[in-house]
Amino acid sequence: MLAGILVISDKGWRGERLDESGQVAREIVNHLGIKIAKYEVVPDEVDIISDKLVEWSDEFGLDLIVTSGGTGLSHRDVTPEATLAVIDKTIPGLTEAMRMDTMKRKPEAILSRAVAGSRGKCLIVNLPGSPKAVKECLDVILPVLPHALEILGGKIAECGHREVS
Repeated sequence: MLAGILVISDKGWRGERLDESGQVAREIVNHLGIKIAKYEVVPDEVDIISDKLVEWSDEFGLDLIVTSGGTGLSHRDVTPEATLAVIDKTIPGLTEAMRMDTMKRKPEAILSRAVAGSRGKCLIVNLPGSPKAVKECLDVILPVLPHALEILGGKIAECGHREVS
């Protein structure tokens, strides 16, 4: 399986801030045995984010794309809008679980507008921009990610039965 880490950060893109959240995501996804095939920092621009999600899922055939950043309430936070513009199906349970778990430690986490969904066979999950929040959110959804990726990849049916080729 192949994954991409897309960090959305104006300051990171301009080289004014070192990317730590994307590195945390890289380490955690690697522990799942998924190879990181793409890694990039882009500015908070809807078209740039959407184009990258489409390119990575459609042209490069990634199984998983994790974004970090741009999920808050500021006028520059546009990752959810960019993601919603390109996904085929939303998977609200992933982000609902992340918000409900992380708000126990930081009440402001409930303000996250992160979304998750699929585009073809690719799972796309938005995460917050802080390294701590990335770890906490991924820890919540890690138990179900392999199953979701197997379903999207056509390796198992939704009822859990192996697909026969």
